[in-house]
Amino acid sequence: MTTDIPAVTVGVDFGTLSGRALVVAVEDGRELGSAVHEYSHAVVDRALPGGVELAPDWALQIPQDWRDVLRFAVPQALAAAGVRPAQVIGVATDFTACTVLPTTWDGTPLSELPAFADRPHAYPKLWRHHAAQPEADLIVERAEESGQSWLSRYGGRISSEWQYAKALQVLREDPGVYAAADRWIEAADWIVWQLTGAENRNLCTAGYKGIHQDGRYPDSDYLASLHPDFAGFTAKLDHPLSQLGAVAGKLTAAAAELTGLREGTVVAVGNVDAHVTGAAAGALDPGHMLAIMGTSTCHIMNSDVLADVPGMCGVVRDGIVPGLWGYEAGQSGVGDILAWAVRTTTPYEYAAEARRRGISAHELLTERAAAQPVGGHGLMALDWHSGNRSVLVDSHLSGLLVGLTLDTRPEDVYRALIEATAYGTRTIVDAFTAAGVPVTEFTAAGGLLKNRFLMQTYSDVLNRPVNVLASEQGPALGAAIHAAVAAGAYADIRAASAAMGRLERHAYVPDPARAAAYERLYAEYRTLHDYFGRGTNSVMHRLRATRTLRS
Repeated sequence: MTTDIPAVTVGVDFGTLSGRALVVAVEDGRELGSAVHEYSHAVVDRALPGGVELAPDWALQIPQDWRDVLRFAVPQALAAAGVRPAQVIGVATDFTACTVLPTTWDGTPLSELPAFADRPHAYPKLWRHHAAQPEADLIVERAEESGQSWLSRYGGRISSEWQYAKALQVLREDPGVYAAADRWIEAADWIVWQLTGAENRNLCTAGYKGIHQDGRYPDSDYLASLHPDFAGFTAKLDHPLSQLGAVAGKLTAAAAELTGLREGTVVAVGNVDAHVTGAAAGALDPGHMLAIMGTSTCHIMNSDVLADVPGMCGVVRDGIVPGLWGYEAGQSGVGDILAWAVRTTTPYEYAAEARRRGISAHELLTERAAAQPVGGHGLMALDWHSGNRSVLVDSHLSGLLVGLTLDTRPEDVYRALIEATAYGTRTIVDAFTAAGVPVTEFTAAGGLLKNRFLMQTYSDVLNRPVNVLASEQGPALGAAIHAAVAAGAYADIRAASAAMGRLERHAYVPDPARAAAYERLYAEYRTLHDYFGRGTNSVMHRLRATRTLRS
């Protein structure tokens, strides 16, 4: 048992497929022990556990999978760290967003009530649930017609991934579930409710995913223009908002028994997985963009100026740290796209070689792709397999690959897709700069940092140095930092980040020759981007409509 560590915090990160707990030393951010729990149901996108089939573009989750992270991962992380529960001064959580669910007044998910077990809309909608695009389009249309001032804070578009679009879909397609939902709550806040026994809402998810700006939600007249029965929707959301890094409550006896922590341990206000990572990477200064790269990528950045950035996911005062405007943008698919390439383009002989050498198919394709010169494969791709989050904000766009020949190899496709995701990030950086919010520094975090070729490609395409978060558990570390602030170990998030964060500066620097070659190819990407994404040719929408027709 460790005796030389006076205080630790626990950060719990709830991802798309698993949750992880991390025990961190408060004094310097040392990572002492961690554990991961895979969700038993993963992403529910084909059928409910009882067999009810789901339409395309649906993505749901099961609340018990989240509870099981608390039950299994937290005690295992404590054991791995060799610390006593008495040494834990605080716990904090982060979640994917917008992952949102309908509950009763006491926080019971409707999906766990027998009467709603076979009704898809009673289940939590995962962030990548994209079936609410018609509702998102209507929200934007009515906002433009009525001159809603908040629309510009979201780059002029509202995503199908967010709270209002998903809730409106519930009302339109299953009014019974909508009526039974006393509360409509982000999973980031629901999990805190499970720990403290009291409802708490965080400023971050409300601002970025809940259209909460300047102290208020959209008014009832506007909501009624979307649907007469939607006028009172805000009542399902309305609750005082808590500042990030603040105390949400104390661990209940039931939660203490579940997690192995002490009853009464401080619980911090909930947060989004991407936004909490800013503290872990020390990426809190204005102009310092952080890209959290995994199945998707979220780009966050603080600024001391407020500007309208076309296609941004949102800008929220105090949304990342108090006192600054926090900007968010993102790409709906990155790691997911590369996983698709492995599933669909890897022939038997490649898989056999990977097994023989004891490496993954990703590693084999990366190795072969890295041996090529820039442009050597003759391909250009659009990274929209999961739609486009920024800057087009259109989940009904789709992937594209141009230049295929009978000589095209799997590694060619793999490299083209890596490059496409880098071009997508470049498009976001350029949009911020053009809007008067310059990106002065760029840092990457997340699971894709393991692919060094991918990271070098990003540096070359961006033509700028790329820092990296020197931790494989960025969100969990960021949550642990927020827990330290809530427990009173540091005065604020900036101070805690300076002591506990981990940043490796200029881990990758651009190669001038490759950067120049990518500059030319990026122009081709932008031509395709604008042609298919800005209405010149809406063939992607027409094709998707043949697959996802809804009454």
